[in-house]
Amino acid sequence: MKNTQKNIILGVTASIAIYKACDLVRQLKECGWAVDVVMTQEATELIRPIVFQSLSGRKVYSGGLFDAPDAWEIEHVSLAARADLILIAPATANVIAKLVGGICDDLLSCAVIASRAPVLIAPAMNVKMWNNAATQTNVKILKSRGVCIVETGTGDLACGYQGKGRMASHEKILSVVKACLRK
Repeated sequence: MKNTQKNIILGVTASIAIYKACDLVRQLKECGWAVDVVMTQEATELIRPIVFQSLSGRKVYSGGLFDAPDAWEIEHVSLAARADLILIAPATANVIAKLVGGICDDLLSCAVIASRAPVLIAPAMNVKMWNNAATQTNVKILKSRGVCIVETGTGDLACGYQGKGRMASHEKILSVVKACLRK
């Protein structure tokens, strides 16, 4: 019997909104999806991978491209091959720019570039970073390439500013994930 469970790669980057990704893992699992968490090295400075491993019940990928794998597999290729969807939440301005430029300097960016699965990004950053012309241009380019962007929320930001830049609500993200998986 074929496994019909959908597999989601959750890319986690170094935004203060990283704490929201913890609950997002739980909610994705409640929908019946398998969740493989891939953290950038910078994200591991904010939350230890063991937190996501406990929540997902699966190995968390957080090392570099050349770390010795547990089994013989090229991790970014094997992750990309089994993904039904790649969700990056929170997505920093840095990772957005890297994806636009095709820069593959970590496990997450390599997995995204190697995958043919739909990509969904939930940005989270300071309002000035969000409104920066480079970030807005990068978002437009990703949209033109078929990447789904979950619009940022407006309100109080961790840095003390107010404005756009908050990571979208879990309900909004889950709604877009469901729509992407139906396609």
